[in-house]
Amino acid sequence: MLEEPSTTAPAQTTAKPRPRIGFVSLGCPKNLVDSEVMMGMLHQAGGDITASADDAEILVVNTCSFIDSAKQESVNTILEMVQHKKAHGGKAQRLIVAGCLVERYRDEIQKNIPEVDAVVGTGELEAILAAAGLTSTGHANNSPFHILSQAQIDRAPSAVNQHSRPESDGAQLQIEHSEPIASRPEGDARERAGRFSRATWEGATAALPEYLYSDTTPRILTTPRASAYIKIAEGCDHPCGFCIIPQLRGKFRSRRMSSIITEAENLIAQGVREITLIGQDTTCYGEDLGIPDGLATLLDAVAVLPGLRWLRFLYAYPNKVTTRLLETIARHDNIAKYLDVPLQHASPSVLKRMKRGGTPEHFLKLIEKARATVPGIVLRTTFIVGFPGETEADYKQLEDFIRAADIDWLGVFTYSDEEGAAAFNLPAELKVPKRTIESRRNKLMKLQQKISARSKAKWVGREIDLLVEGESEETELLWEGRTMLHAPEIDGKVFINDFGPHEALVPGTFYRAEITESHDYDVVARILD
Repeated sequence: MLEEPSTTAPAQTTAKPRPRIGFVSLGCPKNLVDSEVMMGMLHQAGGDITASADDAEILVVNTCSFIDSAKQESVNTILEMVQHKKAHGGKAQRLIVAGCLVERYRDEIQKNIPEVDAVVGTGELEAILAAAGLTSTGHANNSPFHILSQAQIDRAPSAVNQHSRPESDGAQLQIEHSEPIASRPEGDARERAGRFSRATWEGATAALPEYLYSDTTPRILTTPRASAYIKIAEGCDHPCGFCIIPQLRGKFRSRRMSSIITEAENLIAQGVREITLIGQDTTCYGEDLGIPDGLATLLDAVAVLPGLRWLRFLYAYPNKVTTRLLETIARHDNIAKYLDVPLQHASPSVLKRMKRGGTPEHFLKLIEKARATVPGIVLRTTFIVGFPGETEADYKQLEDFIRAADIDWLGVFTYSDEEGAAAFNLPAELKVPKRTIESRRNKLMKLQQKISARSKAKWVGREIDLLVEGESEETELLWEGRTMLHAPEIDGKVFINDFGPHEALVPGTFYRAEITESHDYDVVARILD
């Protein structure tokens, strides 16, 4: 017998409104990936991401605290977001601070800025959900999705539905480790020696971050559509005397190679054509997993993925650049002939105090070998001036090295005295006056300006593949793009003043172009086809 239909009206359910969440991401590309992961988690758990702080009900600031200027920028940004929260008629109800500043000043942030409702460290990204008052859906997601504009942000739910491919209904967000958890012997030894100690950081937790995201971790991409970063490792074991990254990020740990390859495949399937592999030291990749020459092995595997136009990696440690790594760069047409290897100084005595090692002769041999093995390779490096004990003779040695090395892209940092770094405890009489530090930096940048201008002049007349990024930020009369020899954000620009046969250009598209002019750091191009 058929049951009679119920005459009781079904209960009306009201969908819970999705909170709008605004993000500010400060610092390096590695921090940007953390922001993208947190955005992905929040979106999957029921939040909507907005590009407007005025529209956000929840504000998240992902901070940097690598050097003093970065800390100050982070604090200023937090205080700016506090004003949004306090604004009359403002929508912001909750302010969350995440990232490296939390690892360093967890208690102080909450004590001194009471408007901050929650803090999330670099090793607890999944805690962003509880901080925002959301809960995990329990679904894994192995296809990151893009945010390109405010209009697309508003349409993000449909993008998630279109691109998400749940692995299993019961899957949880993964914290990826090797099987079993491994470590580098150097890291273990330095841990015993106190390299990762936070004892001098009042209010910081003693536990080091261990988190690693995976290919199944939800992620929203905020980079231009054709480009994306993949973080292949986290943390650092090096003993550099000026740096607190090991205390902020923990011991070096590599992601599984299969996870990285799967993430790359997912990105390519969504239209990404340029992938940049990043980590504190990508040249250590795989050492904790027992993979010899791990970065070269990984590059070989990713470079052959169908549809990948450009592949690069940042950053290399000088004594970890192997012959096989250079040969791998040379062998694959789609691997950028580009090596970013921070040298930090060229005086043996300064390098020794930095706990870096190396000599200018060793570095010049590395540069010579790179140029011989990879014809046309572009080199980038950074130096620190004013490290404690740096004499005028040390500075002159660095200046002479820069002239001899003829490096394409070069940055100069002024030494920042950071509590927790080994150099912080060096005798006061070794500390270099700030005026001297600034003077030395300015002189090096003037020297590099001449070297760069000479280098860029050689580009004129070249035909190159150009990735168009959009209208120039400097003038609406020009567009901007990058060649394979320009890393995202950090190098010079290619300005486009002639669209050739095209009425308009499409951002995220590759065009053939000719370099027609050069300046100190930038070049000008016209589109050919």
